[in-house]
Amino acid sequence: MIFLILLTLGLLWISAFLHPQQVSLPVYEAKPMPLYALMRQIIGLKPLGSLLSTLVLLGLMLFLISNFNTTIFFINERTFLPVLFYVLLSAVFPQNQTINPALPAAVFMILALLRIMDAYRKQGIAYNFFDAGIFIGIGSLFYANLIWFGIVIFAGIVLLRTVNIKEIAVSLLGLLTPYVIIIGFFYVTDRNIGMFLSDINENIFGNTHSFLFDRYTVLVLIYIALMLLISITFLFSRLNIKKIKSRKTFYLLLWVFAVSLLLYFFIPAVSVEMMWIAGIPASYFLAHYFVFLKQKILPEIFFTVFCLLILLLQVLIIF
Repeated sequence: MIFLILLTLGLLWISAFLHPQQVSLPVYEAKPMPLYALMRQIIGLKPLGSLLSTLVLLGLMLFLISNFNTTIFFINERTFLPVLFYVLLSAVFPQNQTINPALPAAVFMILALLRIMDAYRKQGIAYNFFDAGIFIGIGSLFYANLIWFGIVIFAGIVLLRTVNIKEIAVSLLGLLTPYVIIIGFFYVTDRNIGMFLSDINENIFGNTHSFLFDRYTVLVLIYIALMLLISITFLFSRLNIKKIKSRKTFYLLLWVFAVSLLLYFFIPAVSVEMMWIAGIPASYFLAHYFVFLKQKILPEIFFTVFCLLILLLQVLIIF
């Protein structure tokens, strides 16, 4: 399976090396958040550096996606399928196969999920939610719209604990701490704090470049939506027989997926880069379906067609 994942990753990223996709200037490039601006400064302007940095971050994401399941063990199967599905989903939008702030933000998102689920059955005040807030706050300094996923922390408190005002307070404190630190740094170094606040507003509420969907990409997205609908329906049919921790983990992932979709459809500054974050829960939903459906013929057909569609998408870009 590891060999298959590496082979798939290589095949799906050939087009990124041969024909790097140029993205019209989105708001996160025109008004970068501080940590993303620092990352771009370190990487430089060369396309190869940007591509290699993206692959390094993707490798880290794949490790964390595998680790999340093996640590929480909510799929109840030690499988690399979530990793494989994330690789496939990463190739749906070739424009994402270059550095953008949503990918490092996704790294901090999954770290936050790990900290939230680690609070399960902890006695006393669970400061895990403070840690999760810190991770989402840091991630939002790459990609401002990650701050909306603070909703997921509060959903985690409701799912895992008896609601405690102190835990809600420490969660908010965690979300705000990276901003307090960065504003303090700007103040000490005599930088323009007003411009920083303006950039945040522009990254969250400004209009970004609209992605133009060609017919083939629309077809692939419809197919993915169908697979996800079937996978989520199958998940709900089995939730009641799962262990409590597994059930709550899937509910938390459903919150991440729902927030991702709402941001894409209702926040003008959000575009297809959201796939890096929405792909986290989507990969687990698909993996769960393919692991547990007893009749294997249908999922094998689904999987084969999905792989062929993604490969064809890459071939069309190359030629």
